[in-house]
Amino acid sequence: MLRDCSAGFGSLALASLMQSETRGSFTATHHPAKAKHVIFLYMSGGVSHVDSFDPKPKLKELHGKSMPVSVERTQFNNNGSVMASPFQFQPWGESGISISSMFPQVGGVADELAVVRSMTSPVNEHAQGNFFMHSGFPFMGHPSAGAWCSYGLGSESENLPAYVVLQSGNAVPPHGGVALFSNGFLPAQHQGSILKADQQEAIRNIRGSDALETQRRRLDFVRQLDRKFLRASSEDPQIEAAIKNYETAFQMQTAVPELCDISEESQETRDLYGVDSPDAAMAAYARQCLLARRLVQSGVRFIELSCLTRGIGAGGAANPWDQHSALEKGHGQMALQVDQPIAALVKDLRRVGLLEDTLLVWAGEFGRTPFSQGSNGRDHNPFGFSVWLCGGGVKGGVIYGATDELGYHAVEDRCEVYDLWATVLHLLGMNHHKLTYRYAGRDFRLTDVHGNVLRDILA
Repeated sequence: MLRDCSAGFGSLALASLMQSETRGSFTATHHPAKAKHVIFLYMSGGVSHVDSFDPKPKLKELHGKSMPVSVERTQFNNNGSVMASPFQFQPWGESGISISSMFPQVGGVADELAVVRSMTSPVNEHAQGNFFMHSGFPFMGHPSAGAWCSYGLGSESENLPAYVVLQSGNAVPPHGGVALFSNGFLPAQHQGSILKADQQEAIRNIRGSDALETQRRRLDFVRQLDRKFLRASSEDPQIEAAIKNYETAFQMQTAVPELCDISEESQETRDLYGVDSPDAAMAAYARQCLLARRLVQSGVRFIELSCLTRGIGAGGAANPWDQHSALEKGHGQMALQVDQPIAALVKDLRRVGLLEDTLLVWAGEFGRTPFSQGSNGRDHNPFGFSVWLCGGGVKGGVIYGATDELGYHAVEDRCEVYDLWATVLHLLGMNHHKLTYRYAGRDFRLTDVHGNVLRDILA
């Protein structure tokens, strides 16, 4: 009908609209969405929940004594005595959520947080834990949560990918590498694009050697050949994704430099985040947080931030929160890096009216033991740990679930990673049961065959 009306101009207009459409490959939303964007604040290495968001006075009472319950096998089995937290806890905000002295700035926004104290993981090793937290499977080859969100909803931006991973300073991918941000078996345009937040060329080779006009003509010619090949290949989705990636890369040549130019941000905003902090690690992470807000404003669907290493304790570049020794020093310095920038991001999103439809997720791959490793570190603990969510349709100032009096095992409203992502997808307007992709004869999904929405934390 559009082709035949008005000499065909209707079909031309529709073709133009469809060409610029940024919908997901999957479907429209299942129900009204509370959130449009996700910011994943990933604390690689495993933050100790009993030193941050899950106070356990019993540890102080039993400090230096043997564990009063049986001890599960740990990563290194160099297990010591019960270890009290070296950090002081206090209630914050009107909600009175107890948060340790590691996070005084995040404590200031406690009334915005939904703290889940009963998260669990089936794995106890970094690479497996990272893959599981990102994809719902403990090994590579499966799409990450960011890729699933891109597949389901696409991007609101014509010039930027739907899924962006921010790095700065000496930040590197967690154990598991860039496969953690993979599209897996989903079409290639859904993989994460790594953006170096503090480098002149934020994405390698983003600037073309030719003038944009010349490059545009060349790409238009190549597109004609690509489309012929695509038709000859029976519309292979992987080929179509590759063509889409070329187009997105061209658009990014202008969009990315403008995005990363924060020179017009006010000094008040820079000070809020700590962009000019004399602490280099804090300044680098602060730039990631500020760019996360700018990416949300630009319509990017899913943004993941990366911690920097401090070179202390046992934590390395890929797992900087991994303090098997010198936990007080290591966790203290890591918290200093992220505390002010994360709190600033929450405040800034609220200030500009974006917190209501932006969901923040703070998590590591597991927690840490209530007993020491050696004299002053903690080993991995996947049996009960803390994560928190904020904004995007989540109740503020609430606690969900609990671990036992030692902080060892989840004992109340036990949660799995599947439940976390089921909740995120629900807030984005998608039914996690129906967000599927057929591969190798099976319908796969982010939550595998599990997952329940944590409805008690929904606003």
